[in-house]
Amino acid sequence: MSNKQTNTNLGQISLEKTDPKNYWNNYFKPDFTVSPGVDAAIISYFERVAENRSAAKALASAVIYTAHSQNMSPMEILDEFTKLPKGELSSYLTLFLNMQRVGTSYLGTSNQPPINKYVQRAILP
Repeated sequence: MSNKQTNTNLGQISLEKTDPKNYWNNYFKPDFTVSPGVDAAIISYFERVAENRSAAKALASAVIYTAHSQNMSPMEILDEFTKLPKGELSSYLTLFLNMQRVGTSYLGTSNQPPINKYVQRAILP
C-alpha cells in the first residue's frame, strides 16, 4: 500500500486521510435568516423596479446577503434605495453589491449622463 502525499503551501498532506464527504463542509453557510416580512418587502420593491419575479428574488437575496455580511439592516438599505431618484438605482445597487465581492469579480457600472440638446447638436456623429 502506497502512502499518497501531496505538497501544499502548508506542507505535505496525506491524500488517504482526506475524507471527500467533508470537502463541502462550511461551503454553503445558511447561518442567518430574515423575517418573512423583510423578505417580502425587499422582493416586492425589486418586483416593482425589475417587473420580473425571478430577477426580484435574485436581487433581494443578494442585497440581504450583502447587508448581513456588512452588519447592516436590510430594511435600512431598502429605505435608502427607495429614496434614490428614478434611474439611479442600478448604479447604487452595483456599488452596494461590490462591497462584498472580491476585486477580480466586481460588477460593472454604466454611466450615461444626460446630454444637453445644444451640446449634442454640436457633436458630429
